Amino acid sequence: MKQRGRHRRRKRGRALRAFLAATALALTGAATMISASQATVDGSPGALKPLSTASDTAALRLRETQVPQRSLDRLAAGMGRPIGVGTVLNGADHTLRTASSCAAEERGALPVEPAATRAYCWNAADARSWRPGAVTTSGDADDDGVWGSNRVILSGWTQDSDASGRPLAKVAFVDADDLGRLSYTWVLLVVPVDGGRDYRALASRLSGMVWYEDKLLVTADDNGRDALYVYDMNRVQRATVAASAVGRVRGGWSAHGYRYVLPAVGSYQVTGADGAVPASISLDRTTTPDSLVASARPTTGDHRPARLWRYSFASAPTPSPRSGLLATDAGGYVDPTEAFETDGADIGGVLSHHSDWYVTRTGSGDGHGTLWRQTVDGARATRCGAEDRRNCWSPDTASLSYWEESGEVWTQSERMLFALPLASLDRALG
Repeated sequence: MKQRGRHRRRKRGRALRAFLAATALALTGAATMISASQATVDGSPGALKPLSTASDTAALRLRETQVPQRSLDRLAAGMGRPIGVGTVLNGADHTLRTASSCAAEERGALPVEPAATRAYCWNAADARSWRPGAVTTSGDADDDGVWGSNRVILSGWTQDSDASGRPLAKVAFVDADDLGRLSYTWVLLVVPVDGGRDYRALASRLSGMVWYEDKLLVTADDNGRDALYVYDMNRVQRATVAASAVGRVRGGWSAHGYRYVLPAVGSYQVTGADGAVPASISLDRTTTPDSLVASARPTTGDHRPARLWRYSFASAPTPSPRSGLLATDAGGYVDPTEAFETDGADIGGVLSHHSDWYVTRTGSGDGHGTLWRQTVDGARATRCGAEDRRNCWSPDTASLSYWEESGEVWTQSERMLFALPLASLDRALG
């Protein structure tokens, strides 16, 4: 995907930045309608504390496991030739509403300051009984912001259980070529079983998700040892039976009524007894090599501060067996390249850009959350209102995704998908 010239990337980026100014005023008006009476949340999380000793970083070590190629080949032989992202987008059968068509209650999930410059709301039927989680884009996948000929947003959702008591995870593949009209369709995430003769639903909350090169990495909590699952974006499969079941059924393959499934090709497991499982992840292209950023909330009864850290991606051509995967040692282990502790509680999304770490914290009750920029020197929060309040961010943003080519940060809260320039975050942080 790297063959396109950078002059096209710069031209496209200028056009997108110009479009921001045309949409910001309308959305700013919507954001200022949000109540200014919310209670202030907890105080500053303080400066980041670097972790460098082996005992500090041992809990962050991962081990890579890949699904055997023969299992993937057997599944493809049974289901039919895999399809690509473009084919999925061509079948988009739902449309997101723009902010002006969203109810005031829905727009209440937008930040007060800084204001979103793009905002959309999901269909009520699609969101019913499902929880929104992570967001990633083709801006993560390729630094020119395009995958093939498409601009794409991926939105992860989780259902605690279906009618049979099985947790489910799905991803909306959003066609973002026309930012005035976003269309999408659903793909169910699954895990091959029985040597590729069947698959099961991924039983994990999608609180973190990064599309890097041809791989999609998602947070995993459906197994006590799994930290991340890996998906190959070139291996989307068509379901052939429209049933509520997940897996092989009489007459073909079912995906809980959805038309497509994406089977896992690998996973990363925590290696220590008290290993940290990432709750949120994002991509940082300002490091060399590019890196996966992660955060973890303390577990119940764990009085240690929350942790922020990063892993390097493997340096490999796309496509190749190692493209989009984390860098491992000879034994298949992944060690963090940088790690910190933070006193911040209720951490949601995390984003790293150069030496700055942007961390969101969820609100309490119906209150808005906060967004902090932390470094080893200190922390600052966005502020709003005459009382200079800190609770100016969305109630709950599980992930943050920076689209480098356009300079925007994408995220979602409740039923709102929205974006705003990273530069506006920095201005609001002072």
